[in-house]
Amino acid sequence: MCIMTRLLTRFVTFRTELATLWRAFLAPGTPRHLKALMLLVPAYLLSPIDLIPDVVPIIGWVDDFVVIPMLVGWIVRMLPQPAPVARRAADGSKVIDGDYRRR
Repeated sequence: MCIMTRLLTRFVTFRTELATLWRAFLAPGTPRHLKALMLLVPAYLLSPIDLIPDVVPIIGWVDDFVVIPMLVGWIVRMLPQPAPVARRAADGSKVIDGDYRRR
C-alpha cells in the first residue's frame, strides 16, 4: 500500500478516535481515571517538556505527530465497551445485539 494512502487512513482513524474521546469525556459513565488520562493529550501538546525538544528543527515536531496519535489510540482501546442489548423480535424470540436469534 502506498505511504500516502496509509497516512490518509491513519489520519481518518485519528479523527474518529478524537471524536470518540470527546464523547467519552462528556459521558457520565466514563471512569474518572480515563478522563484524567484524556487530559494528558492536550497537556502534552501544550507542555514545554517533550521527548525531543521542539527546538530541534524537524525531529522535534515529528515526536508530537507520533506520540499524540499513539496516546489517543491507547486511551480509546482502554475505554469500556457497551454491553450487548437484548430485545424482543416481532415473532417473540429474543434478539441479542441485533445479529443473532436465540430460540
